[in-house]
Amino acid sequence: MPVRAEELPVTAAAGAPSPPPGLVVTGRYDQGPGYGVNRPGGSASWLFTFTTGGRGLLRQGTAGAEAGAGDLVVLAPGTGHRYTVAPGAPHWRFWWTHCGARPSWTPWLAPYAVADGLYAVPCVPAALHDRIDAAFARMLAYGRGPGLDAPRGPEPVAVAEGFLERELALCALEEVVLLAARGAREPVAEPAGDDRVCRAEELIAADPGAPHSVRSLAESVALSPSRFAHLFTLRTGRSPMRALREARLRHAAQLLEATDLTVERVAAASGFPSPYHFSRVFREHHGVPPGAYRAGERR
Repeated sequence: MPVRAEELPVTAAAGAPSPPPGLVVTGRYDQGPGYGVNRPGGSASWLFTFTTGGRGLLRQGTAGAEAGAGDLVVLAPGTGHRYTVAPGAPHWRFWWTHCGARPSWTPWLAPYAVADGLYAVPCVPAALHDRIDAAFARMLAYGRGPGLDAPRGPEPVAVAEGFLERELALCALEEVVLLAARGAREPVAEPAGDDRVCRAEELIAADPGAPHSVRSLAESVALSPSRFAHLFTLRTGRSPMRALREARLRHAAQLLEATDLTVERVAAASGFPSPYHFSRVFREHHGVPPGAYRAGERR
C-alpha cells in the first residue's frame, strides 16, 4: 500500500516506524528538547540527516555521533538506532531522508564510518551549505507527486513514489552525499588578510567544474579583473587560474577514485574543455593518465 506524507509521523516517538526502502521520504524538522525517535529493530531504509542548526544526538548499535550545523550523519538499515535533540541544546534543525541508498555512495561514505553502520561526515564547509539546502528542497519538490501542491509549513514532509520522482530525488541526494564527503575531505582554505580572496576560493572549492574566469570571480567580489588577479596572487602565492586548475584536478581525482564515470564525463564534470586537454593536464600533474590513476587507486 503506498505511503502518503500525511501518514508519516511528524512528531516521532519510541518505536516509530520507518518508511519502506522503495520510497524516498524527505522532511525538514526543527524540534525542541524532548523530541526523539527510538527504533530498536533499526530501519528498513537508510536515513540521511543534515543539521542546519542546534544539535542532535544519534546512536546506532554501539556507535554514536553528535551533529551540529554542517554535519551529515547517515544510518544504514538493519541496526537498532535512536536519535534525539542533544542534551542541553535548545533545538535541533535538520533535513532528513529515508530511502534505499545507491551502491556507489558507500565508497564516498566509507572514510567516515564510525561503527555499526553509522557514518559521520563532520564540518561540511559553509560554502557548500546553500547547495546542499537547495538539493534537499528539490527533493521536497519531487515528492509533491502529480497534481499535488508543494509541501508547506515549518516542517514539511514529502514522499517521492513514482519512478521518475524517486530517481530525481535520489540524484539530488547523491549530490548532497558527494558534496559533503568531498567538502569534508578538502576543506575550504581560509587565507588571512582579505575576505574577498577567501570568498573567491570558497566559490572555486564549492563548484570547481563551473565556468569560472578571472572576470567572473572578480565580479563576485566587486573588484576589477586586474585588481582581483593581483590581490589573489599576492595573498595565495598563485594566480586565480592556477588555483582553479588545481581545484579541478582534485575534483577529477576524487571522481576517478569514487565513481565509475568515464574519463570523458569526469573531464566535463570537472570543468575541462575536452577529454584530450584533461588527460594531458592530469598526466602532467599526477604523472599518469586518468585511467591508470583510477586503476592504481583501486588496487
